[in-house]
Formats: sequence, structure tokens, C-alpha cells
Amino acid sequence: MKQYRTRTMEISLKELKDKCPIIMITGPRQVGKTTLLNHLVATAKEKVNYVSLDNLLIRSQAKEDPELFLRSYEAPLIIDEFQYAPELLSYIKIKVDQARQNEMFGDGKEVGTLYYLTGSQVFQTMKEVSESLAGRIGILDLHGFSTRELENLEETVFIPDINLLKKKERVQTKSIGKIFEKIINGSYPEVNNEKGRNREQFYETYIRTYIERDVRELIHVKDESKFLKFISSVAARTAQEYNAFDIANDIGIDSKTVEEWISILKNTHLVYMLQAYSNNNVQKAIKRPKIYFMDTGLACYLTGYMNSETLQRSAYNGAIFETYLISEIIKSYTNHGKDARTRLYYYRDTNQKEIDLLVFYDNKVYPVEIKKSANPGKEALKNFDVVEKFGVEVGNGIVLCMIENIMAIDENNYYVPIEYI
Repeated sequence: MKQYRTRTMEISLKELKDKCPIIMITGPRQVGKTTLLNHLVATAKEKVNYVSLDNLLIRSQAKEDPELFLRSYEAPLIIDEFQYAPELLSYIKIKVDQARQNEMFGDGKEVGTLYYLTGSQVFQTMKEVSESLAGRIGILDLHGFSTRELENLEETVFIPDINLLKKKERVQTKSIGKIFEKIINGSYPEVNNEKGRNREQFYETYIRTYIERDVRELIHVKDESKFLKFISSVAARTAQEYNAFDIANDIGIDSKTVEEWISILKNTHLVYMLQAYSNNNVQKAIKRPKIYFMDTGLACYLTGYMNSETLQRSAYNGAIFETYLISEIIKSYTNHGKDARTRLYYYRDTNQKEIDLLVFYDNKVYPVEIKKSANPGKEALKNFDVVEKFGVEVGNGIVLCMIENIMAIDENNYYVPIEYI
């Protein structure tokens, strides 16, 4: 029997419960969305019903007769893989509005949360979700386990303020070899539970299922082997600037197709686009985003790395190490229901000045550099002065690295062990 592992998102879910009539949890397949909601059901005082639209007969009913479908399942109701029947949206809205009217003018019974929706795609109707369910829905994005979740430690949003970092409980210190083992395993629950599945077998099945279900649902791909080559090419470019023309030339497709297929990877949460920072004060800033795979294990599988020793010795090691840390930081925000896109950026300009990460918090900007070394040297700070031009208050800078303890570099910059993420 698999043991349930506590997720940081439980806090955000409990905060939204009974305050939002509808709660939606999105995220890639097999990251634990249904398990999280089943845990909610098991610990709830009230009965919560469950239905999955993976079942083709149930899906057909939901699409063809949404009103009858909602009458057939009493709220509160979990609707798993909701993206398969966006026709339900307007009928859910009606149900919620009726319940609110009864609360206000009828029996006075509090509405609470009526519908819990899960989806493995930020599907085409997400705009419609935001518009038609505005004021009625809370949306959370779930990814694979963070390191802190795996070690049963409290997880807070990552803020580089050195005073906050010094108070933070660090995760277990690991050798560089152990870190690369974690990187190659990735963050999916099936690989990280006590009886974890064979990594290679899991990712092989995952990719096949992903292409057969999500990709076919969203677009018609004539040559599935070409799409697999495409996604592998993107994985090889994790932690790099996104350039559609380079990928198109690599695969032998046009850049328009690349843009369409990249949107699939974004909509299914497999990749994250870290936006470049620019404002009127910085004239030479590059505006192309950097692309990151949200699961390092999947990226390693797609690029052909089968063991951590080979990965650690490869030319890919720096990019995948950076990907691991950036994805951990992103999770620290999304697990708390916060939009990382408004807080996390990177910087690069035409003078080749680059900062790996900019964290905006409490009207301050914190520059962050990522190094796989235990002793990066002051060279790691060479571009931090560019933030003075942003016209924003500047906090301390940090270099995330393999050093053993937090150490001051100068009066405003610090080496910080990666265990403090």
C-alpha cells in the first residue's frame, strides 16, 4: 500500500475551501492532483463525490448533456480530467449562482465549495474559465514533489533575503553525486514512492501516454516520431533562451509549427517559460524567455541520460543543475498558490551581461546566480551591478552553489548552499 505524502499545497487548498465555490487544480499528468483531492475527501467532515472524465462513457454524457450530468452527481463533486468536457463550464456557473441566490434569499445555507476540478492541460477554454467563473473559482498549479516535500520539511516561498534564509531549516546536505541521482530520478510520485517504479520504464510509458492522449487531444500530429524528436530537442535546450528557428532547423519543421508545439508543452505544464526582465530604464535588454523543463528526470530521459554518473560528467550537467534549482524555486511559489510569473525573471542584454534569476518581492529585486561549484569566486557577482539601473530598490544578492554554509562575499552579497531553497 502506498503511503500518502503531505503536499505543501494542502495549505492553499484548505484556505480556498469553502471560500471559493469552485477550486481547480491543474498540472501535468501523474503529479498527484487526484491523490491530493482524495486525501481531502478522506479527511473532510462532509461527503465529497468523485467522477473521472477519463471514462469515455461518462465523458460522452458530460459533453452531450452537461445539465443531466451535473444532476446525476451530487455536489460537492470532484470532476477529474475536466478539460475533456469544457461544455460543463456554463452549467457549473448556473449551479453555483443558484446556490448563492438560495444562500442570500432562500434557506440561508452556506454555499461552500461545490466543485473541485482537475486538469492536465491549461486547455483552450482557460480564458473562458477565467471570464465565466470570475469571482467563483480558485486555481492552483501542482507539479511533482519538491525536495522539501520529499524530506517532510516545511516549504516556504523562496525569498533571497539573507535574514530570512538564515532562519530557514535547510534540507539534508547531499554530495554532488546524490544530487545528480535526484536530478535524474525527477519529481514524479511514481518514481519517488517507497516502491518506486523503474525510472526508465516510467518515463517511457509517460511519454507514450502523453503523446497518445494530451497531444492528440490538442493537435493533430501526423508524424508522432517527429513530435518526440521535437520534445527531445527542447529538453536538450533546457535553461537556454527559447529560439524557435533553432529548434525548427534541428527538427526539420517550420517555426510556426514549433510555436504551436511549444504551446502544447506549456499548456500541459511540462515546460516553464522564465520571462526576461526589461523596463524603460534598461535599453539593451533581450526579451526572449528562457525555457525550463519542470521535471529534470523527464528532461534527462528525453536527452538519453540513463545514469547519474554519466549525467554528472556530461556537458549537460550545468544546464540540468540550473533547471533543477529553478524548478524547485518555481514550485515553492506555485505550491503556495502564488503566480511565479509576476515574481521571477532572468536578465540578459546585448552586452552579454546575464543574471540567472531575479526575484521580486516586497518592492525589492534580489539578483541570484547559480553555480555548480563549491567555490565560485567573486566572478559570479560581475553582473549584479546592472540591477542598479532598474529603478527598483535592490536587496542583497546571492550565489546559490555547493558551498557548505552561508558565507558573506562582501557587505551585500552571499554564497548560499542550495539546501536553503
